[in-house]
Amino acid sequence: MRVEQIYRYPVKGLAAEALEDVLLTPGQCLPHDRRFALAQGDAPLDPAAPAWMPKRNFGCLAYNARLALLHSAFDPQTGMLALRPPDGAALLASTRTEAGRAEITAFLTAWLGEEARGAPRFIEAPGHNFTDVAQKCVSIIGLSSLHALEAKVGKHLDPLRFRANIYVSGALPWAEFDLLGQEVLLGGARLRVFKRIIRCPATQVNPETAARDADPPRWLREHFGHADLGVYAEVLEGGRIAVGDALEATEGAALH
Repeated sequence: MRVEQIYRYPVKGLAAEALEDVLLTPGQCLPHDRRFALAQGDAPLDPAAPAWMPKRNFGCLAYNARLALLHSAFDPQTGMLALRPPDGAALLASTRTEAGRAEITAFLTAWLGEEARGAPRFIEAPGHNFTDVAQKCVSIIGLSSLHALEAKVGKHLDPLRFRANIYVSGALPWAEFDLLGQEVLLGGARLRVFKRIIRCPATQVNPETAARDADPPRWLREHFGHADLGVYAEVLEGGRIAVGDALEATEGAALH
């Protein structure tokens, strides 16, 4: 398998940012991936003592499709976050100051409108990632598996519907499932694949139009007997990975 794209999602539910290469650290997510989130006002979250919580507690595409219309860009060097709607004024604010976070909160709350619950908070909890699973990891999708789904339903599906960190080509459809419980070499890093990714209603959302114009979870169940696409892997040994790098099974694993 070959790495075709690498993405991080600095704000949960907001835009993907493409990377040419990235340094993975043992036991961590991609740097800055899901670093921030808009917590709904009724979410029982304490940023000083963060714990994993289900996605319904946050602004996310599974429940808030309109977020797909926002373009966002984060600069880790300055801590500045840009938010640009399709129409109207953009916002550039600091994630490092109380005033900046208040501006971001107000912007996103207004964008959600009636879907905002209580008084939402734009939050960061150092050392915590607002991911869909409790274990820190990276997500990997085999593009051959996505293409198999597309062939069954006769519809192109933008890979970004699935919001993975790493998209790989090569091997047969569903070959990544053969790696469950196995170690793999990815660029200069070593990872262990530990879980298949069950797809949720976020994948119904067109990342360009925000319309719910597809139903991958249902289509996967109808055509393949499961709702899974992609796998989660924990980083065992850190190293740099880049577009074009190989993903290889270690001894004892096989890609069919």
